[in-house]
Amino acid sequence: MRKQFLFLALITLTFFSACKKSTEVLSIDAVGEYAPLLVGKYITYSLDSLVFINFGTKDTVISYEVKLEVDGQITDNLGRPAFRIIRYIRKTAANPWNPDNTFMYVPTEFGLEFVENNMRYLKLKAPVRDAFTWKGNSYIDTYSLNSNVRYLDDWDYTFDSVGVNTTIGAFSLDSTLKVAQRDEVIGNPTDPNSYSEINYGAEKYAKGIGMIFRDFLHIEYQPPTPGRGGYKQGYGVRMVMIDHN
Repeated sequence: MRKQFLFLALITLTFFSACKKSTEVLSIDAVGEYAPLLVGKYITYSLDSLVFINFGTKDTVISYEVKLEVDGQITDNLGRPAFRIIRYIRKTAANPWNPDNTFMYVPTEFGLEFVENNMRYLKLKAPVRDAFTWKGNSYIDTYSLNSNVRYLDDWDYTFDSVGVNTTIGAFSLDSTLKVAQRDEVIGNPTDPNSYSEINYGAEKYAKGIGMIFRDFLHIEYQPPTPGRGGYKQGYGVRMVMIDHN
């Protein structure tokens, strides 16, 4: 009887191990499903850009439309297959598109890298499942004395709400996921006499489409010093999909 029980336990353990392995293989494939890359594919967004003016004493939001289009297949500096992304921008739909920046996507065996302004972000990583976490900014220099992006250090990207239905603008989307990147407050932003910092990042992706939403915020408040009042520096970006092919 004991031998029979042990044999059944071994069969059960093997079965669940096989199921887990199969699930993880499928979730690896899901990285590409949530970020399909084909030449000619594009997504258009409304973009709200937060900037600080008047020497950091006032903030304002400037709105645009931007389009990210897969322009061609290339190789990165490591010789890996990659895709060149061209960003087009216009003030309103009545204006013509103008190219203003170039990015690069690098699909890897277990993730998706995005290169912007010579900084490499690990945007997605397998397995795609709720609560899975990875260091999304680990390829970025946040340590050296010359780094001006130290606020990006040690961000934990985490999958949240994988496979849920979401409404973005006029679109009702069947299967989406959220990547929570950072939600950090340093100091007390309501105290005008002390330093404070806010860092926030989150993105959403839809299966068969790609990134459908982005919210990013970095604000540093410098308290008053002799001869100068307090001021803020940093920026914010919010992108919401309004069209795609």
